[in-house]
Amino acid sequence: MRVIVDANIPAAERCFGALGEVVAVPGREIDGAALAGAEALIVRSITRVDAALLEAAERAGARLRFVGTCTIGTDHVDQAALAARGIEFASAPGCNAEAVVDYVLSSLALLAEREEAALDQRRVGIVGAGNVGERLYRRLVALGLDCRRCDPPRAEAEPGERFYDLDSLCQWADVLCLHTPLVHGGSHATHHLLDAERITALKPGTWLLNAGRGDCLDGTALYQRLVMAEDLRAVLDVWEGEPGIDERLRRLVDIATPHIAGYSFDGKLRGTQQIYAAAMRRFGLSARLSLDDLAPRPPLSRLELGGGLPAWDALRLCMRAVYDVRRDHDGLARRAATQGMAKGFDAWRADYPLRREFGTLEVALGQGGRALAPLLSAAGFRIN
Repeated sequence: MRVIVDANIPAAERCFGALGEVVAVPGREIDGAALAGAEALIVRSITRVDAALLEAAERAGARLRFVGTCTIGTDHVDQAALAARGIEFASAPGCNAEAVVDYVLSSLALLAEREEAALDQRRVGIVGAGNVGERLYRRLVALGLDCRRCDPPRAEAEPGERFYDLDSLCQWADVLCLHTPLVHGGSHATHHLLDAERITALKPGTWLLNAGRGDCLDGTALYQRLVMAEDLRAVLDVWEGEPGIDERLRRLVDIATPHIAGYSFDGKLRGTQQIYAAAMRRFGLSARLSLDDLAPRPPLSRLELGGGLPAWDALRLCMRAVYDVRRDHDGLARRAATQGMAKGFDAWRADYPLRREFGTLEVALGQGGRALAPLLSAAGFRIN
């Protein structure tokens, strides 16, 4: 069996080698010709799997029976086109949710430091309470922040839960975090959910963060607001037109990263393991590898922390010991300057440095540091 995998998927040979020949191809180069003779295709979010690709693959002699995406999102996959051909599909819900939450916390901590603001005094509105948004909500509430959620589909399905409408949330929140999937039609469409009208109506001083889907936010409208007023703080990990994103907008936002919020090594491995298990089921084989089998020991597994630091300074130190969002902001800027925006965007993703999650770090609290335990634990660190 011939298995085509995105070259950015870790442990692919170890997992999918049980099926046969594994061929790694850069995600944007997976076309019909690359799929010649393939029976399984494993992708990430940058490969559009649609009727055009499937038809081209069939002309090249592909006999696809399984397609998996090692990602939470599925809007890059035309599931109806797969179903029409009898091709089984699997995604990896929740695989990188922890990593995205780490990214959001790192970004908010950086904005708070730059603004000399107390993060725990800001009100956070979360738009989209799925795998990522709900975990972010729970972590921020545990950290003592005032949070509200907007999720119309969940509000309809769970009338006992408290959700807020988007326009009210935008007016209430000091921080607005977008974590919605991209939905083009129907009563809960999210394309340009934050459109020109809503972006114009945001309160001065609002912190706006998008780590969901780029097309859920009108980038032109945000650019115009930032040019006219410069009264918002913006963090964008996802963009319209990826990878050839708007350079003018990138230069204006406070933190600009190339769709890597969920790019922790742990999140990628979870995605690989979930799709590996689904593929094994599809082809009648046993999945013998667990996440523990695939995950190596982190380079930094333990940190000792005593007293003397203010609580939020201690939390920021622990965050940066594991992940510092400034690395990704600076990395995109460097690659864009030397390679051009589209190539630089993809180059940083393809050569992404090793990144682990907060939960891989054990913090040992020495004398005078025990009072930090609730805050550090709420942020996701393991406490000793």
